[in-house]
This record gives sequence, C-alpha cells and structure tokens, in this order.
Amino acid sequence: MPRRTLLLLTAALLAATVTGCADGTTSRATAPGSGSGSGSVAGRPVSDAPEETLHLAEQLLIKKCMEKRGYRYWVEERPSADGASRFPYVVDDPAWAARHGYGTDLYRERQREALRDPNQRYFRSMPADRAPELVAALNGPQAQGLSARLPNGIKVTHSDRGCVAEAERDLYKDLPAWFRATRVTDSLAGMRVTMVLTDKRYRAAVKPWARCMKAKGHPYPTPAEARAAATRPDQEWPHAEEVRLASAEAACAGSGSGSGSGSGSGGLSAVAKSLDAAYRAELRRRHPGPTADLDRLRREALPRARAIVAHGD
Repeated sequence: MPRRTLLLLTAALLAATVTGCADGTTSRATAPGSGSGSGSVAGRPVSDAPEETLHLAEQLLIKKCMEKRGYRYWVEERPSADGASRFPYVVDDPAWAARHGYGTDLYRERQREALRDPNQRYFRSMPADRAPELVAALNGPQAQGLSARLPNGIKVTHSDRGCVAEAERDLYKDLPAWFRATRVTDSLAGMRVTMVLTDKRYRAAVKPWARCMKAKGHPYPTPAEARAAATRPDQEWPHAEEVRLASAEAACAGSGSGSGSGSGSGGLSAVAKSLDAAYRAELRRRHPGPTADLDRLRREALPRARAIVAHGD
C-alpha cells in the first residue's frame, strides 16, 4: 500500500491512536501536474505500473480533498526502498553496494529532502492554533472508526474521517476491508522476515558467509551485525569504508563454502530468497482473507485509479 508522507507521519503523532506501531516512510514531495495515459507529477511522466498508478491516484484524491477544505497539499512520489527493506537478509547486489554501501547516503538524502518537503514546510508554517485543524483535516479528528487485529494480537486503529480516509474510500470503496487488509499484510511482511532470520537453514548458511567475510578482514558473525556496525547513528563511517564492507558482504552472499564466489547456489542469498518465498506462501495460506482482500481491492481499484490519473488534478 502507498506509504504515508512526512506530513502524515507528523499527523500520526498527534491524531492517530495505534496500540501497535504505524509505518511512515518519507518520500520526495512535488507539485502535481496534469496528465494523460499514465499521468505526470511535476511535468514528468509517471509509470503506469499498478502500484505507481494507485499511489498517484490516492495522492491526487488527497490533494483535491484538502484543497476543498481550504488547505494546500503537494502530491508526493512513491518512495523507493531503502537499504534495510531492500536487503532484509543480506546485501547481495554488488553494484548497489559499490554505490550505496548500506544506504546511509540515501537516508541522509531523505533527511535533506525532508527539510525541503513542501507538505512539511506548510505544516510548520501554520499558526499553532491552526495546526491541529490541518492534522484533523488530513487524518481525521480521532483514531476511531477503523480497526484491525494483527496476527500478533495487537489492535491498530485509525480515523474513518479526514482526507486520507476519504481518498482511500473513493479509490478502494470498502474502506474497513482496505484498512484491515493493508495493516495485516504489512504485519505479515515483518513476520516473514523474522521467520527467515530465525530459521535454522538461514543460520546455517550464515556460517560460510561469516568465514568468507573474516577472510576478507571483516569478522562479523551475521549480516545484521555488519550493517549495524556501519550504520551506527553515533559513529558515522566514511562512505568509502561503508562501501567496502557492504561490497564484501555482497561478494560473500553467494558463498556456500567460504570462497566468496559471488552468486553460487546454496549461498546465503539463495537460501534467504528460497526461505522468503516459502514463508510468504505459508503466511498467505495461514491468513488467506487479508491477502486475498488486498489483491481484490487493488485489482478493482486500478481502473478507477487510471481514470483519476488520466484526468489529473
């Protein structure tokens, strides 16, 4: 599902009550442009891939709703995956590692973008007595009306009012089902990563990876510990050193015998991908309703999204 903007993240701190945790990924904000076919943002063509189309349509609906209520809103691009979400088990793309290391350069760029984000700047410019009104217009006055029970038993709630809810209702029609499906499947994604990381087959595959890393001068027992060392917020590494470590990790990701031979079968990367696919299928079988609902709601919303994007703003 489309991730929340920086403004939505700020709003969540003020208006959303969640007995679990809410996700908020920053992205670049740009003014919307009119479009045809696949649409455009800031004069640039937008991919007609389903996820991109659904995200842009929702953003345009939020913008229209906020302007109707007397506020400004800038359409935000769908964020790209950061290093941790792109490589949850091990960095296994040598070209990406050679450019970004573990992605702290991308993280710092997102921080800089946050300072320029027009939605955030607009929010900060609001008089103190009007800021809560802006939050309520966007996210709804109270986190009531929508709820979902996650597989771990945690209950999450959100307002069924406000422009976010209105946009999602217009786009997906069955707002309660959309809320439940997105929250539960997001939770399943986190469960899947944990299941892979704790699987004995993954742990066994880490051992030759660690031997390969040690041979290259990086004695880290697991990829998580290597990443943590290079991305400590209180001890920033030079980019070249981060790249060196991540590149070694990627080179060892295919090692099944400590040779660091790249993408050999049976290496940590192959084992992690196999387990990820198996646990994804298992979780879909264990929780068929939310995953099926999400697929159906997206499929049914896509023609509406294409029409919204084609019309532009």
